[in-house]
Amino acid sequence: MKVFKFGGASVKDADGVRNVADLLQKVGYQDTCMIVSAMGKTTNALEEVVKQYFEKGDFEKTVHLIEQQHLDLSKELFNGHSDDVCQEVSLFFNDLTSFLRRNKSPNYSYVYDQVVCCGELISTKIISMYLNSIGVINQWLDVRDYIKTDNTYREGKVDWELTKKNIEQLPHTGFYITQGFLGSDTNFFTTTLGREGSDYSGAIFAYCMNADSMTIWKDVPGVLNADPRYFEHTQLLHHISYEEAIELAYYGASVIHPKTLQPLQRKEIPFFVKSFLDPEADGTVVGKGQPLVPQVPCFILKSDQHLIRLSSKDFSFMTEDKLSGVFNQLSAQQIKVNLMQNSAISLSLCVEDKYDNLNQFLADLSNEFNVEHDNHVSLYTIRYFDQNSELLVPTDRELLRQTLRDTLQIVIKN
Repeated sequence: MKVFKFGGASVKDADGVRNVADLLQKVGYQDTCMIVSAMGKTTNALEEVVKQYFEKGDFEKTVHLIEQQHLDLSKELFNGHSDDVCQEVSLFFNDLTSFLRRNKSPNYSYVYDQVVCCGELISTKIISMYLNSIGVINQWLDVRDYIKTDNTYREGKVDWELTKKNIEQLPHTGFYITQGFLGSDTNFFTTTLGREGSDYSGAIFAYCMNADSMTIWKDVPGVLNADPRYFEHTQLLHHISYEEAIELAYYGASVIHPKTLQPLQRKEIPFFVKSFLDPEADGTVVGKGQPLVPQVPCFILKSDQHLIRLSSKDFSFMTEDKLSGVFNQLSAQQIKVNLMQNSAISLSLCVEDKYDNLNQFLADLSNEFNVEHDNHVSLYTIRYFDQNSELLVPTDRELLRQTLRDTLQIVIKN
């Protein structure tokens, strides 16, 4: 088996879905498991539904708009012969509205997972039905029957033993289409694997199927040394070692999800990042060998970060027990640290606040520490930096810098 993963940009409209069909017929789809994300910005729109639901807004109007977008896409894709697929789409949205009307749970993360999962379920159903209609015969799978997690909603932890047992029961022949990002807990409630977790889903299937390879299809030629949205004159990285790819993902390289590499590395499954716009180009291969080919500086920008400075009120040292207390609080509030630097009496942290718990974290620490906070800063990370690298970073607004071997990190005030 081989595993393909397509993100939302590849299936954002009817032309995108047709292009995926052409790609499959060009590169082959036999003995393949295909993981697909929600179409375009559907997940963002469904996140807005959750927000409106908890703020007592008109969430049903937003659900209807999302439904209409999918119905319009289906009608265009099937050239007017779309009754069956439109019926499937409407069933999903009817179930979504029904869930929100009857739900009694105040748990935001639980409701979030039950709502946003609709994006992947609907996109894969439309794509599966379209491919079958043109002779690309496939079997649609509900990934929640296969990937099992705990009940940590929005960040489900995979039960590898049960997941492996489920996936191993699939025949390793044929063509499967299933969803990224999703799983289910022991009570069969939907869980999600963390934002942008569809790549991780692909790696889970690749690991459990002992796949020959995994390919992520993107709208870029492969892994670049910088995000072309923020940097000019980017270069294609032809080869990256597993270890280097993990480093780049850890620092925030958006092309690769941080959790994706570990299952693939464990079984040394070759991993390709290729362009769905030019499927026969070489792209990037991640595997054993040299860390980077070519070895050039790699730039990673993380926006919407927070710089926190903690200092002891009594000028006592920032000892291990104090650091332990701070990091226990960070863990409890699910706040991710992307840079840390400490001196005798102070600790600086650059963090991201995905779950909006930062204010509570700062309040909890204010009794023991003097707390300073710079809101919405940017973190630049440069792997294999050289003397010209800093020219691409606005260092005139620098708040903090740190160098570790061949990696330079700079926090910039926006």
